[in-house]
Amino acid sequence: MRTEQEMFDLILNFARQDDRIRVVWMNGSRANPNAATDKYQDFDIVFIVTEMASFLVNDDWLEVFGERIIMQKPDTMQLIPPKESSSFAYLMLFEDGNRIDLTLFPLEKLEVYLGSDRMHIVLLDKDGLLPQLPPSTDEDYWLKPPTCEIFDDCCNEFWWVSPYVAKGLARGQIPYANAHLDILRNELMRMLSWRAGLEQGFNFSIGKDYKYLQKHIPESDWEQLMLSWRADSHENIWNALFEVCDLFKKVSFEVAGELGCPVPQYDRTVMPYLHRIAREVSDNT
Repeated sequence: MRTEQEMFDLILNFARQDDRIRVVWMNGSRANPNAATDKYQDFDIVFIVTEMASFLVNDDWLEVFGERIIMQKPDTMQLIPPKESSSFAYLMLFEDGNRIDLTLFPLEKLEVYLGSDRMHIVLLDKDGLLPQLPPSTDEDYWLKPPTCEIFDDCCNEFWWVSPYVAKGLARGQIPYANAHLDILRNELMRMLSWRAGLEQGFNFSIGKDYKYLQKHIPESDWEQLMLSWRADSHENIWNALFEVCDLFKKVSFEVAGELGCPVPQYDRTVMPYLHRIAREVSDNT
């Protein structure tokens, strides 16, 4: 596997030799001063270029970065249509395990890009175009304390969706039940992250898709959350449903107390309904 330095040398040597590229910018986890480092981190690179059309003619110029296992070009995909943007991205995984997420961005819109993200490191500025930039920070991604209205929305969403899981199980629709269990789990992790912020201060990031959540919550809560992924049978999905409901109820009451928000009451009517469906399913099997 090529080393970090070898990858930076490869990227910057290419950029220095290509007159179309005027600025090289890095964002993502490698620009995050608080992110743990390992060999699986992507190289999230932005080339600020004088024009993009010549790059887009074909992909041959990308061969310099190495032999690829696979590449994705999100801006050309029809399955998940891209948002309207001036940029163009190449996501590349290489045979040696390194990955470069390379984005082209037009020079004439540099000012727009400068204000888009404070987590960045400038690797190359050929023309001294950039102003003095503050140190890279992940502050834009820190947890934010919810208002009582947002807190209640989370509670409402959780308890509103939970009967979908039960009804899916009653009908024998495992994919449907699991899809809605995913929604419950996401709201539970949101609630757990709020509690972590209330306990530890809202000055850290929980990471994309809650990837750093484990280190910010008690081990017992983490173990209970893990049980909700055992969802490969009717019995396990029922168990997962009641595990997430029990944990959500406990944590939401704690968060309500810390925020000074009204204690949610949705569980008082929804939980008996879930148990009723569970009994009906049990009686019919």
